[in-house]
Amino acid sequence: GRDPRIQAILPIRGKILNVEKARIDRVLANTEVQAIISALGTGIHEDFDLDKCRYHKIVMMADADVDGHHIRTLLLTLLFRFMKPLIEAGYVYLAQPPLYRLKWSSPHPHEFVYSDREKDALTAAGLAAGKRMPKENNIQRYKGLGEMNADELWETTMDPDNRVLLQVTLDDAAQADEIFSILMGEDVEQRRSFIQRNAKDVRFLDI
Repeated sequence: GRDPRIQAILPIRGKILNVEKARIDRVLANTEVQAIISALGTGIHEDFDLDKCRYHKIVMMADADVDGHHIRTLLLTLLFRFMKPLIEAGYVYLAQPPLYRLKWSSPHPHEFVYSDREKDALTAAGLAAGKRMPKENNIQRYKGLGEMNADELWETTMDPDNRVLLQVTLDDAAQADEIFSILMGEDVEQRRSFIQRNAKDVRFLDI
């Protein structure tokens, strides 16, 4: 996926440090955090300089499951607490790896889908339109980015011509600050209460 003309890729080993719970010296000593700060080139806090940012599109890639959502939340917490202007400037994006690939018989191209509901809807619509599926391997489920081969990873998630990105925006800074404190902070009861109040509004719940 690396291409010196358009994009670089920084692999992160597992889940990074939860900066909401850590002291600043521990944050800055963390290897993964150091790598991110160095790669972006902006510095942090009072030393932050948006003009020094090496990339104007910072894309977070993680699996499309609960663990992947947790990793994205940890990364967003780091950016929100230490490099918030990146979010305010619209530089931060979330990659959307597909959950499935629908394989249609020739001449119809395959389709990537991003939810179970979309899979069912596209399958029904395709069959109703007269498309046919091969008898074997007609629906492929992607378990995670790390289990894709290089070609699949490029085609589904890294190719600028085909990938699906969601831009991270900051509409209400005060509310965002409160939510990060609740979800990533030390107060377990406050976090549980927030999740219970908002459970109906989320697709994945893992308490």
